Amino acid sequence: MATDAPPPSKAGHRLPSTEEFTAVRASAEFGELRRSHRSFAFPLTVAFVAWYLLYVLLSNYAGDFMGTKLFGNINVALVLGLAQFLTTFLIAWWYARHAAAKLDPRAEAIKSRMEGGE
Repeated sequence: MATDAPPPSKAGHRLPSTEEFTAVRASAEFGELRRSHRSFAFPLTVAFVAWYLLYVLLSNYAGDFMGTKLFGNINVALVLGLAQFLTTFLIAWWYARHAAAKLDPRAEAIKSRMEGGE
């Protein structure tokens, strides 16, 4: 059951008004925060989706290549499939570092200013 009641505020924090949210959203500082996030996340997302689609397309249309044995029973398809997992974890780690270094401090500054009413 949904209510229209605002969420309880934390002790010592006030809830910003709609006008304050709108003003912050239009601010240059918030715009820079969004640009910083987008300039990191969007290219990596496009690159990873392209890399994933390449793997799928190779699996479907280049069976002979994907079945090429590299050593023992290890073939190209297995190596590229494991590389998918590796790149997923590397991108997540890289994004976490980027967010901690560049995004979180800016977002925290905006949040504390809004909650403190400065």
